[in-house]
Amino acid sequence: MAVVTGGAAGLGRATVERLLEDGTRVVVGDLDREAGESLAEEYGKDVRFRQTDVASAEQVRDLVGVAVQEFGGLHLMVNNAGISGDMKMRILDDDFADFHRVLSVNLLGVMTGTQAAARHMAAGGGGAVVNISSIGGIQAGPGVLSYRASKAAVIHFTKCAALDLAEYGIRVNCVAPGGIPTGLLASATADDETTKRIRAHMAATQPLTRVGTPRDVAEAVAYLSGDLSLHLTGTVLTVDGGTTAGQKPLRPAREP
Repeated sequence: MAVVTGGAAGLGRATVERLLEDGTRVVVGDLDREAGESLAEEYGKDVRFRQTDVASAEQVRDLVGVAVQEFGGLHLMVNNAGISGDMKMRILDDDFADFHRVLSVNLLGVMTGTQAAARHMAAGGGGAVVNISSIGGIQAGPGVLSYRASKAAVIHFTKCAALDLAEYGIRVNCVAPGGIPTGLLASATADDETTKRIRAHMAATQPLTRVGTPRDVAEAVAYLSGDLSLHLTGTVLTVDGGTTAGQKPLRPAREP
């Protein structure tokens, strides 16, 4: 039994579909009621949907309660819901008007989701929490400072929670995706040309030429939540085509 926040689209939906392949029943929390209800209808008895704003601790607790009530327990919490905030590319231009909203969703939502899930898991003998961060929380860079700060905080929180919850048999790990094409970037820029330029830059600085997909992130979540990773906690798994490994070599492209 699992809960996936932000599970109605993008990385979250791919994660839901991957977990279903393993026979995991999933409760999806998302603000998008139409997409969430459509997903639940598509997959029937194995999926439940609850409209949820993860910035509200009460709504997050209610979401976890749905999983326990509907499926009899909770073994996996995937804190995926996130927003980018305003796409300000220079600190001098950023008024931080969206700071509190970004932090309340991207960080507080992860913290309250982890806490609410862990309370049930501790009583049930353990479980796994997987938080979704970003390489923006690992690599320094210009722009979207509230987003970057929130994702860096998710990584540090993950490690702290892993230490705190280990005695209960609860593993807490983190996935940090790179330039995975989803609707999040497009919604942040609201400008097709800007979106194209940013994605082109991501591709140019990624060592692997293959473009990552939401399924790649979903596979990482499945790994960190399954029996193959029973001795892993406090880990940050980057899914970024090698972007955070170092600078891409400056040399002519290899002939095919």
